[in-house]
Amino acid sequence: MTATIPNLPSLYDPFSTEAKWQKFWEDNQVYKADPNKGGEPYCIVIPPPNVTGSLHMGHAFESALIDTLVRYHRMQGRNTLWLPGTDHASIAVHTMLERQLKTEGKTRYELGREKFLERAWQWKAESEGTILNQLRRLGVSVDWSRERFTLDEGLSKAVVEAFTQLYEEGLIYRGEYLVNWCPASQSAVSDVEVENQEVNGNLWHFRYPLTDGSGYVEVATTRPETMLGDTAVAVNPNDDRYKHLIGKTLTLPILQREIPIIGDEFVDPTFGTGCVKVTPAHDPNDFEMGKRHNLPFINIMNKDGTLNANAGEFQGQDRFVARKNVVSRLEADGFLVKIEDYKHTVPYSDRGKVPIEPLLSTQWFVKIRPLADKSLEFLDQQTSPEFVPQRWTKVYRDWLVKLKDWCISRQLWWGHQIPAWYAVSETAGQITDYTPFVVAKSETEAWEKAKALFGENVNLEQDPDVLDTWFSSGLWPFSTLGWPEQTQDLATYYPTTTLVTGFDIIFFWVARMTMMAGHLTGQMPFQTVYIHGLVLDEKGQKMSKTKGNGIDPLLLIDKYGTDALRYTLIREVAGAGQDIRLEYDRKKDESASVEASRNFTNKLWNAARFVMMNLDGQTPQQLGNPVAIELSDRWILSRYHQVVKQTTNYIDNYGLGEAAKGLYEFIWGDFCDQYIELVKSRLQQDADPTSRRIAQQTLAYVLEGILKLLHPFMPHITEEIWQTLTQQPADSRQTLPLQIYPQVDANLIDLVLEEQFELLIATIRTIRNLRAEADIKPGVKVTANLQTESEKEREILTAGQSYIKDLAKVETLSITDKQENQTVPAKKSQSGLKTIGLIIVAIIFGRLGLAVGYAIDDTPIVGTFFELVGFSYTAWFVSQNLLTAEARLRLWRQFFTQRELEQSKETENAMPDGKPQNVYAGVIGTIQVLIPLSGVVDIEIVRAKLEKSLSKAEAEVQSLSTRLNNPSFVDRARADVVQGARDALAEAEKQAEILRARLQALL
Repeated sequence: MTATIPNLPSLYDPFSTEAKWQKFWEDNQVYKADPNKGGEPYCIVIPPPNVTGSLHMGHAFESALIDTLVRYHRMQGRNTLWLPGTDHASIAVHTMLERQLKTEGKTRYELGREKFLERAWQWKAESEGTILNQLRRLGVSVDWSRERFTLDEGLSKAVVEAFTQLYEEGLIYRGEYLVNWCPASQSAVSDVEVENQEVNGNLWHFRYPLTDGSGYVEVATTRPETMLGDTAVAVNPNDDRYKHLIGKTLTLPILQREIPIIGDEFVDPTFGTGCVKVTPAHDPNDFEMGKRHNLPFINIMNKDGTLNANAGEFQGQDRFVARKNVVSRLEADGFLVKIEDYKHTVPYSDRGKVPIEPLLSTQWFVKIRPLADKSLEFLDQQTSPEFVPQRWTKVYRDWLVKLKDWCISRQLWWGHQIPAWYAVSETAGQITDYTPFVVAKSETEAWEKAKALFGENVNLEQDPDVLDTWFSSGLWPFSTLGWPEQTQDLATYYPTTTLVTGFDIIFFWVARMTMMAGHLTGQMPFQTVYIHGLVLDEKGQKMSKTKGNGIDPLLLIDKYGTDALRYTLIREVAGAGQDIRLEYDRKKDESASVEASRNFTNKLWNAARFVMMNLDGQTPQQLGNPVAIELSDRWILSRYHQVVKQTTNYIDNYGLGEAAKGLYEFIWGDFCDQYIELVKSRLQQDADPTSRRIAQQTLAYVLEGILKLLHPFMPHITEEIWQTLTQQPADSRQTLPLQIYPQVDANLIDLVLEEQFELLIATIRTIRNLRAEADIKPGVKVTANLQTESEKEREILTAGQSYIKDLAKVETLSITDKQENQTVPAKKSQSGLKTIGLIIVAIIFGRLGLAVGYAIDDTPIVGTFFELVGFSYTAWFVSQNLLTAEARLRLWRQFFTQRELEQSKETENAMPDGKPQNVYAGVIGTIQVLIPLSGVVDIEIVRAKLEKSLSKAEAEVQSLSTRLNNPSFVDRARADVVQGARDALAEAEKQAEILRARLQALL
């Protein structure tokens, strides 16, 4: 039974195609993982995007990279799971909701915790729906049946289990320490959530008088308001200027508090005055000095950034308002020495976007060293995990070495509430720093523990704070697979295979995951960490909300299609971990690079249409695998299997950009532009049946292989073409994502043949270029002579002469040894000898002429007549032939062209038919290509065009040379402008050189 002739529409419509297959894949659960399937597992858990808005270009880039890897390994036959999900993003959501409440004139405390959380869950539902729909638009091959959220029941259970286990092991504790405080969100933040920004500030110098009235010391600070919390002044004990003052006391200005002068080697004698004010409750270095010297810790700051009662008259003032007022008061009291401009680094809250405030606070902490040391042990002893690129290993290791205890409590309501219950009945119904507590996995268990400790009348209240988001996301690789339960998913897919993430969260997330996993599961959570770069804007700048230079991926998807955007993002990667730059015209919302990828999809589509129209309705399976006989068939099969090998090797080693580029070159160049053109004549109905069938087999075989190779990069168009090519029935339809990836057949790779065929292709390309340069019309066939001294090259050209004649529109083709066609160069040498001879003869006749001239000159009247005639002729000759460049060129052509024609009549020229002809010449390696133009084009028209172009190029050279020889321009213009002029000059000179050579070929 003959199959129905497949039919693709004349134009590819990415929008309907992509929506159709996204729905098909999801409805049929094509990507649903099965732990019982067997086979080597390959698992990636998605870096969960925050439920705070919509996806940006960074998400699109990361998703495209992950999906390419996942689809590739699925087609390699591995038991694949890509698990999707989202993160609750405590601070981000909390900040957004409080901003909304502020516009309504409310606070979260007025709303209450329960109502506030209702709003948060409502926001999550709306925002998460947007994000997940965007992920679907990207065509990601995730298992939607395993979708997780960091606050869902299963993950919440894992968080409680992790907290209680670490607490019981003494690795989680509660205590009062200096933390990074964000006044905007009124919550503690971890060190990794602090962004240091360089700012232009001031350095204020103050005098602190000695209590005994014997003088004063001068201190300098960038935060004058904190002096209200000073409890000492420190100097270096080895500083001869001040060591005699150690042990004396000072009177703190404004507050009149007596404070000591202490000696501490932490003080740098070369910084400022060498005297340092010590505020233990508001500076991390001062905090450590305060502990070393048993100093009082005086907190002057409220949680909202205003000053408290310890600040005296400045109570209630915002910290920055108080700063100005404190300086004014010190100046008025005569304690201000000077104010200097000072550029320094200020820590900002990454989420709150305000300067953080070091603040004494009772919080929950994780003892980080045991966890970090475990991760270091895996790294140093097992190289686990392995980083790609490898340079990130050192960054990761250095981070683990430097980590300090991790503050995990946040003064927020959205998140995992800390599983600790306070016996408030022991502290007058209030939670204080000293209220006893129990840690439990549930409220019921908490009551049982509390009653055993405090009696039946105990009153419990759960800690109102929530855990740091990174605590829960640190469990993501194993909590999403069912931990702490020993599920089949956990047994099959954990540890996961690869983590794909940006370098900017190695510290936030990667290290957290390895530490938590190493301690709680005894294994690293992933084998490999593939670190990708950033998507930069059209100016090479990092995209950010602050700059407003982000590019909406959906906008480009709506214009060009998902496959085009995905392919562009991957193809731009020049190496693992490298940033990519996306071309973008903001005025038109267009991208030239994404448009190029869209053109690639059209190229593939049209090639597939051509192939299917010439298969007589047969599928690749019905046609069978080709047994190549002809040179072009063997060449394309060798190239195809070479590309299979190359692509597989690249993806296995995370060279995704290189793999994408290689496929582009093979599909567009080798398959579409070369092979399809080569076999067109063999596909005619009157062609040799055997040759025709082999051409059909080869076309179908390679096209199906191309679709499989390209599928991980462009899933939608490849599925659409593959379904049509293989004519899948609707009732038992297979799908391309579940097909086996092409395997290399080394027996079909012939590198020598490929090299030889490249010579043929280069020859065809050169003839085509020469035709274009000479303005030979496409329908006109030419004569061509290929000359080479290499017998091997002549054999290759002879074997492929039918391809050359067919694709380059050559009617008469001769392939000869250069030695057989050296007559013209020889004649040029003879012409040189003849010229010398003619010069000698001219001198002899000149001498004779002079003698005759002298004789005539001595004859009266006759001599004068001859002088007048000679002068007049000379003047006429010069005016006609020497005054202008065009006239001189014409004279040159008349003299030398005539010489060459005369010589070629005597000896025959380079063309095999022996006729003197103007030729266009080109070179490929050691092969010379000659195309006679006589009778094919109007030589004078071609010459006129070349002369016009040459004049234009020479004028450009002259203009640019004048500009670059002008010292004023070179010295004053921007470096990039000067370099641009130099580049333009080089290009103009090169163009002029080419044009002169072409003109010479017409002489």
